[in-house]
Amino acid sequence: MSGTKLDKAKLDRLCIDTIRFLAAEGVQKAKSGHPGMPIGMAPTAYVLFKNIMKHNPANPRWINRDRFILSGGHGSMLLYSMLYLCGYDWALEDLKNFRQLKSKTAGHPEFDLDLGIEVTTGPLGQGFSNGVGMAIAQKYLASQFNRDGFPIFDYNIYALCGDGDLQEGISSEAASLAGHLGLDNLVVVYDDNRITIDGDTSLSFTEDVAKRFEAYHWNVIVMNGDGTEIDAIQAAIESGTAQTGKPTLIKLKGHIAYGAPNKQDTHGAHGSPLGDDEIRLMKESFGWDPNTSFYVPDEVKAHMGDCVTQGKATQAEWEAMFAEYTNTYPDLARQITEAQAGKLPVNLDDVLPTFEPGTSLATRSASGTILAAVMPHLPLILGGSADLTPSNNTWFEGAKDFQKGSFDGRYIRFGIREHAMGAILNAISVSGLVRAYGGTFMVFSDYMRGAIRVAAISKYPSIFVLTHDSIGVGEDGPTHQPVEHIAALRAIPNLLTFRPADANETVQMWKYVLEHTDGPVALCLTRQNLPTLDQAKYGSAKGLTKGAYVLVKADKPDVILLATGSEVELALKAAETLATDDIKAQVVSMPCWELFEQQGQAYKDKVLPPSCKARVGVEAQVELGWHKYIGDNGLFIGMSGFGISGPQAQVFDAFGITADAVVKAAKSLVG
Repeated sequence: MSGTKLDKAKLDRLCIDTIRFLAAEGVQKAKSGHPGMPIGMAPTAYVLFKNIMKHNPANPRWINRDRFILSGGHGSMLLYSMLYLCGYDWALEDLKNFRQLKSKTAGHPEFDLDLGIEVTTGPLGQGFSNGVGMAIAQKYLASQFNRDGFPIFDYNIYALCGDGDLQEGISSEAASLAGHLGLDNLVVVYDDNRITIDGDTSLSFTEDVAKRFEAYHWNVIVMNGDGTEIDAIQAAIESGTAQTGKPTLIKLKGHIAYGAPNKQDTHGAHGSPLGDDEIRLMKESFGWDPNTSFYVPDEVKAHMGDCVTQGKATQAEWEAMFAEYTNTYPDLARQITEAQAGKLPVNLDDVLPTFEPGTSLATRSASGTILAAVMPHLPLILGGSADLTPSNNTWFEGAKDFQKGSFDGRYIRFGIREHAMGAILNAISVSGLVRAYGGTFMVFSDYMRGAIRVAAISKYPSIFVLTHDSIGVGEDGPTHQPVEHIAALRAIPNLLTFRPADANETVQMWKYVLEHTDGPVALCLTRQNLPTLDQAKYGSAKGLTKGAYVLVKADKPDVILLATGSEVELALKAAETLATDDIKAQVVSMPCWELFEQQGQAYKDKVLPPSCKARVGVEAQVELGWHKYIGDNGLFIGMSGFGISGPQAQVFDAFGITADAVVKAAKSLVG
């Protein structure tokens, strides 16, 4: 196949076949994976990376690159093969190590911008929804920074998805919002190969997808054929890119494992290797030497290598424009470069409020006051809520809604779409410049747990605002009273879960979150009012940055009372009562367990003296996890089941989460 100059059609075919066999052989060598989709969608991936997208393999972090998302992450060998052939930081050996321990080629793509992987796409539908978030970020950046003659941010988002993505509910949520917003910088190619793990999609999925997306206000292009017509695929994608006012779905009637004599259009090719014999037969039918493996013809290397040359040239043109832009709009250019460096445009201590003791307000309300103070100074942070704005207190004075035709708005009305909101927040927060927070009731964190988990795996700096954080919800009853949710959030590695005790701890929580961008956070806030603690008496709320700190210090304490959030008040009242009986209680606020675990042992021993075994934990949640701090002999005051409907104070009394109960528990331990 080498040594003879090929015409364009033959060269295109050779490149596509190379992608197919690299993917099939990577799966075969691993004896694990999904070869069918990569083989079938190789022509589309080739057209995107070679002919459509502006990207620079030599600098995968270039901020105006087009974004590519492989939403069906199980087809990861398609992405890995493309990145290798285009000249990203991959070697052929990486493809041979597919799904092996500590290899670059994980079973599903894992977020790594230096490798060209834009997002982690594991659970189906996450990637599709990430595309919507990326499109929102680009629209906002363009509204803020683009000027006549200076399209600083004009990148597009391209995604490949399959039947599984579109069956998941999260994609429906995200697609509905994208259509409402008119995100015309988003083009999704739908691999309509009609096969899932169970078999033909006719078993469970017979809706008219094109009409569904038309109803979502998308531009829909329906392609016939077998998914191999390169010119038609390119024309469809270019048409979608040129579309204005609507996102585009290209319904491509592809074939899973295209060209595999015995496996094409079968569910056996979806999640299992084709087998050596089948790959041999396929190579023979394609005119390839069946005795080669992981073979890349010289013509393909040279042709695909143009991606690096073209990418460097494209970025150089952009940089020349940005240099002129810097001279013309120095303040705007400075904002971009500082944001890239992770620098906030304001010293938060200069704008954060302070709450005086004697006041009483819910931490959700304190959070709203904080956002009102800081958000006018943070133009690259977007906010929003899943249709609970007045309850979450996530809106701030002067915030303009992000809407179709008003892409300069900073407040996103996500609608009642928690799961999509989580994935959209993740994608906004990996834009490189923009960050986002979104609010809902804590009990609905169940609905976006998949997105929260992916954020934690990938260390996206997403901010999840979760209000109504306990049985303090009161009258809404057990369906809306979270009792197991904080334990569930704490169980997620890499997620910082905050539960502040008062308004000033809430201030320090937001300061920490805004200054740290190395992972996601869950902010757990009360519905009910809480007293603002006297920092002169109890110590500075800055102790929150260490995860736990002493509010009432006792020399050689008889008992340690540990609490979070609204229950810190109960621990403080109990300590006062115990003092009248000459029982020395040390009171500890523990707003973030994960941060406390990061402290040195000397600090931990200062907060929780090992000599004191009498410990009482207090939290209006289930007990799970508390014995790490109270020990096997400690006592827990909290929930052991679901809540009940009623006024919040009566609900706390009904479950025995009171200062008197803490006193009784402490006395029983002290003896």
